[in-house]
Amino acid sequence: MTDPSIFANARIVLDDTIVEGAVAVEDGRIAEILPSRSTGGEDMGGDYLMPGLVELHTDQIEGHLNPRSGVVWNAMAAVQAHDGQVATSGITTVFDAARVGSDENTRTGAEDVATLVATIERATAEGRLRAEHFVHLRCEVSADDVVEGFDLLKDHPRLKLVSLMDHAPGQRQFHDLAALRAYLTDKFKMSEADFEAFARTRIAQSEKNAGPHRRAIAAECLARGIALASHDDATIAHVEESIALGTKISEFPTTIAAAEASRAAGMKVLMGAPNVVRGRSHSGNISAIDLMRAGLLDVLSSDYVPFSLIQAVFALAEGGKVPLPAAVRLATANPAAAVGLTDRGIVAAGMRADLIRVAHAPGEPPVVRAVWRQGRRVG
Repeated sequence: MTDPSIFANARIVLDDTIVEGAVAVEDGRIAEILPSRSTGGEDMGGDYLMPGLVELHTDQIEGHLNPRSGVVWNAMAAVQAHDGQVATSGITTVFDAARVGSDENTRTGAEDVATLVATIERATAEGRLRAEHFVHLRCEVSADDVVEGFDLLKDHPRLKLVSLMDHAPGQRQFHDLAALRAYLTDKFKMSEADFEAFARTRIAQSEKNAGPHRRAIAAECLARGIALASHDDATIAHVEESIALGTKISEFPTTIAAAEASRAAGMKVLMGAPNVVRGRSHSGNISAIDLMRAGLLDVLSSDYVPFSLIQAVFALAEGGKVPLPAAVRLATANPAAAVGLTDRGIVAAGMRADLIRVAHAPGEPPVVRAVWRQGRRVG
């Protein structure tokens, strides 16, 4: 047993309220909440003390490995850079999302993903990382080689979440072909002829592969207890397919109808924090705020901007959309519960002491002043 640490003079964000007081931490766990302005211990200066954020879907790690076309960075340096970015954004548990299933624009192949996962394992063993890292495989089911990529990692103990994606033109995220054409023209400088050839190829691949690959990967996940997520469901038929596969999380549904059907089936609905910060989807689909107003938002994810997770939490509260404790749950308790992590995400006696100190001034982004994982200062 170690002597308890005291974090005093804090506004403590509990599951359903905020109290002024102190939190005692011992042996990596929250020992006690003291609802008074204690003068002993480390002074939080009246800042918020809240659970460390739990991130289920951040696409950043591959970008650190391949920061430019043709450039492959040292894998350990890439993992540490990614870890530093998420931890200083207040994220203490992160599911590193990496894609398997290749196409002509894929920079990171399945072997590269396997290297990243092995590097995360070594970095963890050597005490190099601030956050706790798990793996989220994003499986592009229309790709010819997605099952082979999945098989490389299906038995790795850090693999806790798999999402099934199909980005073929004309459906789901890219149901609006005009919007997709504009996006690809900007990102990859495609000509009109290139886009038409691209669309024909992708649609044919999806028609051939998507159904069999979805079923095969879902069956393997079910057998191993790996949580399964859908991705960009748009129609009732999409949701019914997800239900049949045993899906637990609906990632980024693109319509109210899909979100309603997913929730009715017991799935947790996840949306992007950048969607909240910007007030709209970058793809022109349903906004996260609209889903929240309809009572259909369970989990926020930083997606492509790690800091957006804590930013969205305070944007929702400051904008009067929900009280701060409810906004915090979207990024802490709810995602933890969605993937079966019952020891974190709430400031309560007995829970892991994954905590963040956050200052916030009206109209400004929050400042993450300090981060603790299991009671140890990591940021």
